[in-house]
Amino acid sequence: MKKLVSVLLALMLLLTMMSFASADSVGDIIAQAQTMTNEELYKKAIEECNGKTLLGIGNSSRGKTAKETFIALLKGIDPNFDTTIEWTQPKNNSIFESLTGSSEYFVTLIQDGNQIQSKMLDTGELLNFVPLDWTNAEGVAKENNENPLALQTLNKVFEFNNCGDATFMNCWDFVLPDVHPLFMGVNSEPVGKNFLYMLTRDDYATIVKDAYDKLDADKQAIFAPTIDEVAADVADLGLTGDNAKYALAWIKLWCEQFQEETDDGPICNTLVDKSAAGQAGLLVYSKLRSVEESDSVSVNNVTVAAYQDGYEGFGGYAYKHYMMIPKGSQYPWTACAFIAYLTTTQEGFAAWGKDMGGYAPVPACMQDHSKDGNKKDADGNPTDEVEFAAKNDRGYDWWINEGKLIVEDPAYAASVADAMGDWIDLIIGMK
Repeated sequence: MKKLVSVLLALMLLLTMMSFASADSVGDIIAQAQTMTNEELYKKAIEECNGKTLLGIGNSSRGKTAKETFIALLKGIDPNFDTTIEWTQPKNNSIFESLTGSSEYFVTLIQDGNQIQSKMLDTGELLNFVPLDWTNAEGVAKENNENPLALQTLNKVFEFNNCGDATFMNCWDFVLPDVHPLFMGVNSEPVGKNFLYMLTRDDYATIVKDAYDKLDADKQAIFAPTIDEVAADVADLGLTGDNAKYALAWIKLWCEQFQEETDDGPICNTLVDKSAAGQAGLLVYSKLRSVEESDSVSVNNVTVAAYQDGYEGFGGYAYKHYMMIPKGSQYPWTACAFIAYLTTTQEGFAAWGKDMGGYAPVPACMQDHSKDGNKKDADGNPTDEVEFAAKNDRGYDWWINEGKLIVEDPAYAASVADAMGDWIDLIIGMK
């Protein structure tokens, strides 16, 4: 029995050492890979995974399309190359459980900056890789996109049905009494909760305060009692910014009255119908791409709030899809090559870049969607005649600077999540 125990202990020690060695080697490979060009990485991937079956995991099903073009690229380099990449998309935000302690997946595409920071980065479960070609790309938007590495930034924007007399010229108009904007539940889609966390950061809270200052006296009087009420919560929530009470007031009013929906698709379908006169929502911008026009339904029934001249405040929020490598990845070279392909080439990013509302940090990856709402000629090319103004995407720079999107920052979101999360849940629970 003692010999058996000794053997088992030795085996456990060996497995533990192998696990640490695997993690260390993945980190070492990433360090090497960050000094190599895409072409060098592609060759490494061919050597590593030829004849193998790999499993990727991601929040976006478009990984299934991207992995096929990646395999085709490698086959173009080496005609004898043959591999299979299977792509899985977990449900109900279970991706974090799937990745924890796993060596099953070679790469992941993941969202929800708060949980990524607290469950994946702080614990070392996922490792960050920044391709050399990404670093050296012209015009790359590195700020808040480098660690963790963002594949894309997606926007959710305020829209309203313009068939009635309702007007929304200020972000505070969406929290006026009885507006009840349509929005996905913050606990069913955590990026929406991260948006509310981010509003409390000093720079974003200042945007909320400045918008309040632009309101007329009558509207300010509506919101002032709530601002005074939450002022006492600022310190309790660990916030220190001078304008935090304005952000908290907006969050409280939003949570008290938004109408919860299960998905952005139904929200879009509601807003584009002329029967929804005056209804508003906060939803993924790209949903407008798939609206089927009819007598009662049209993209022209919807106005993107921030596109209006004179609109004040933030026009929506932005969350991100991040590309990362599990610490137990069995194919780290291939993971690096795949990430480099998706984040630095237009072909690799095409699965996401084909639609408006999704923006790559590397401008060369992007397709132009500024005329998506224009009429098309016989060859399918856009003319200069605008048909659906709401579909003409003004692009990443405009949305960040003019549209004043509230952009997810994993580190900040995670730093306030515990206190703010409970505060928000309490408000929603009292609806």
